[in-house]
Amino acid sequence: MIETTDIDLIGMLRSRIRNIPDFPVKGIQFKDITPLMADPVTLDLTSRLLRKPFNGQRVDIVVGLEARGFYFGPRLAADLLAGFVPVRKPNKLPSKIISASYELEYGSDSLEMHADAIPKNANVVIHDDLIATGGTAMAATKLIEKAGAHVVGYSFILGLEELQGVGRLNQGALISTLIKL
Repeated sequence: MIETTDIDLIGMLRSRIRNIPDFPVKGIQFKDITPLMADPVTLDLTSRLLRKPFNGQRVDIVVGLEARGFYFGPRLAADLLAGFVPVRKPNKLPSKIISASYELEYGSDSLEMHADAIPKNANVVIHDDLIATGGTAMAATKLIEKAGAHVVGYSFILGLEELQGVGRLNQGALISTLIKL
């Protein structure tokens, strides 16, 4: 949970998010976090704030969603003394995979994960930079459940509240979004 003392820090992070209109398709307002990552202060601050809600919880694996979930996911995993597993777009993983399809606000896609990447009964946090409609996070949830593991949390830097994606997630898990837009 973000404390009131963190509100100014969240404002600092928010000021480093750039809006790119009509990317990747007309009508989408892309939220670019690369300025946030280019600043060493906000890069470190983001990592520390992502970890905070999960301190003291047993997390075995952090799953990072391609591609921007790879930016902070490995550090979140290291900070939580957990492993990191990448969940990729199709045809990018070399071993036996499991897959799940999902809908985006501008189309459809699928995600893949190595079939043996997550041990059965592992406690997993799903991390991505942004939650919009929740389709990507729900596809990752399906992959984790196929592997026989448990989603204990979701971690996002940005949340587009009007698209109500958080409401589609496993409500029994801790859901952390640093910046709500």
